[in-house]
Amino acid sequence: MKIAVVSVHASPLPVLTDQEEGGQDVHVADLAAALTEQGHDVTVHTRRDSVRPPEVVRAKPGYDVVHGPAGPPGPLPSDELPPHLDEFIRALRDRWQADPPDVVHAHSWTSGLAAVLAASGLGVPVVQTFHELGCLERKVRGRVIPAARVSTERLIAREASRVVATSSDEVLELVRMGVPRQHVAVVPPAVDVSRFTPDGPRLTRQLPHRLITFDDGAEEVVVALRGVRDTELVVVGGGPERVRALRELAREHDVADRVRMVGPVPRVARPALLRSADAVVCTTWGETASAPLEAMACGVPVVASAVAGLSETVVDGVTGVLVPPGEPNALARVLRPLLVDDARRDAYGTAAADRVEARYRTDRIAAEITRVYRDASGLEEAAEAAAQEPVEIRSGLQDA
Repeated sequence: MKIAVVSVHASPLPVLTDQEEGGQDVHVADLAAALTEQGHDVTVHTRRDSVRPPEVVRAKPGYDVVHGPAGPPGPLPSDELPPHLDEFIRALRDRWQADPPDVVHAHSWTSGLAAVLAASGLGVPVVQTFHELGCLERKVRGRVIPAARVSTERLIAREASRVVATSSDEVLELVRMGVPRQHVAVVPPAVDVSRFTPDGPRLTRQLPHRLITFDDGAEEVVVALRGVRDTELVVVGGGPERVRALRELAREHDVADRVRMVGPVPRVARPALLRSADAVVCTTWGETASAPLEAMACGVPVVASAVAGLSETVVDGVTGVLVPPGEPNALARVLRPLLVDDARRDAYGTAAADRVEARYRTDRIAAEITRVYRDASGLEEAAEAAAQEPVEIRSGLQDA
């Protein structure tokens, strides 16, 4: 298939240098590479965020990255992109009119807005992945989300031929927004199992036990650390303000000497860090959706809040443990016996790596996404119809 990927604010190119720590850019880069490897013709459209790169760059995995104009050529928060999308949309439309793709896959709501408007009237199906729905961010995580974004996401979801959701909670929310259930496909995030493996180097630690968590939702883990002895907590991610807030919280709870804030960690360094942990603790699903899967792929058990997405990723009592959300004391009660039970952690870690290998490999997820593309474009229905059509067989004698 000829596939156009729209990822306005997250270019895949920095990922290829291994300097990215994870997120939509990594997802787009890995998916584009896997689709290319499976024989598809892939072009990724992103905004020009620097004056240096040419309009079209051939990425090493074999797909093209096309830079389009969308505001000044520099960093720009995604929520500030919509006023700058007109020229980007015109450039997309001109390309697709001259050389239409079989399907368009948009990542994030700003990309979806550009894709739906550019493809309007061209007969090109649009598949949408939001990664994080604004209404769910508002409802589950208490974030302040502009009403304009929520209403725009509803419009995009209804206009798209298909929407790819990453959890059942997202499916329910999309249906509430008026999207027909048959237009929604659940496809989880993917993991590069060639990079994230149980075997390999691991970083040293200063205390007998180590936990790793991520800045988004780390408050709960910092507070829980009060009830877990001989254990250090490594917090990955977070900008300067976030780091200051978490350090202050750690001081309030007398665990500052056991909390290490390491900031963003490049993907090339993440496996060794993850392998050094006794467990990875995840309390939110969304921006860190790939984090529990990467830990599982490295053979590390995951202790996770029983919230959207995480409860579908972590198999309670098999690959890790699910705990009630927002209850640091309950989290501490789960962590204490787990950290001193080597056999249990080993069993969880082995099962976790097996689960990722069987379900979340990038090539498998790419194949699932391809089925969504074929469904959206009608190719799946055409193939089924052709297979069911009766074939008349006539012998050469009858022809004569």
